[in-house]
Amino acid sequence: MTRHTLSPITRRRLLGLGAAGAATALLAACAGEGSGSPAAAGADGGASTLNIDFATYNPLSLVIKEKGWLEATLRDQGVTVNWIQSAGSNKANEALRANAVDVGSTAGSAALLARANGSPIKAISLYSQPEWAALVVAKDSPITSVADLKGKQVAATKGTDPYFFLLQALEAEGLTPEDVTVQNLQHADGWAALQNGSVDAWSGLDPIMAGAEQAGATLLYRQLDFNTFGFLNATESFLERSPELAQTVVNAYEKARAWAGENPEETATILASVAGLDQAVADKVILERSNLDIDPAPGPRQREVLEVVGPIFVSTGDVADQGQVDAALDSLLDDSFVAQADPAAIKEA
Repeated sequence: MTRHTLSPITRRRLLGLGAAGAATALLAACAGEGSGSPAAAGADGGASTLNIDFATYNPLSLVIKEKGWLEATLRDQGVTVNWIQSAGSNKANEALRANAVDVGSTAGSAALLARANGSPIKAISLYSQPEWAALVVAKDSPITSVADLKGKQVAATKGTDPYFFLLQALEAEGLTPEDVTVQNLQHADGWAALQNGSVDAWSGLDPIMAGAEQAGATLLYRQLDFNTFGFLNATESFLERSPELAQTVVNAYEKARAWAGENPEETATILASVAGLDQAVADKVILERSNLDIDPAPGPRQREVLEVVGPIFVSTGDVADQGQVDAALDSLLDDSFVAQADPAAIKEA
């Protein structure tokens, strides 16, 4: 396992390319009503159902769901909370675009990619700044460097943080995307493909990646700066229709952030339970590779990171032109809900 330090110029150029977190399960409705449809309108014009995702790559979502805080806070308002699991940033973006969820978890570049391609979403909070992606090879693999990947098969989930991590790692080590064959597999399937020998390497994501390490896999290449922030996104229609409900969600996230900071071991236990992980694996993810103690307001730091990502989307054909990227950057970040966040407004279950 090696950590590579890039030159300041390369570091600035590549910073933030990573984006889109992911996890272990298919998109599935897990509780409540209204799954697969926009939040139903209540008598006051607001929503009677909150469709919100949870994801193993978003620990704060797991805490909120486990504690039942949204249900307790919204019950008297007649609002039902419908939790839907996101298997990755790409799946969360699909659900947001289809109005299957009102609020969904992605990483920064995944949110920018979606917005640049017309998905009407805004980032209303940040849930983490983790080191959640790395390049992984099987135990006893002859591959010992990124250069060894030339001509090889690599599993990665396109549109997610590990995929952009792979692109950055290749460029940093003098290779191009054309030097490898990318198998576009969802995260858990990528790990399975590495295990059965269908691919030579996998651009992995925690918590699956931490489990792979425990099983003997090797982290071939790590670079913290190639990982980006976790973005909590909401559809514009939801924000326009139910701003008070959106504020309640952000309030709950800030309550969860404070609770997780005071209870990191229990946070890891919740992750282990939801993701089916050994406790030691969950501990590694939460205690060593998750940074939840961040300024949650989307702002200049995130914009600076995303300004590097946009031109790459255009060069790879994922976005038609730079104008779309610029418009997305101007409209994606919304710090108004974090500015008014009140964790004390959230009730205990």
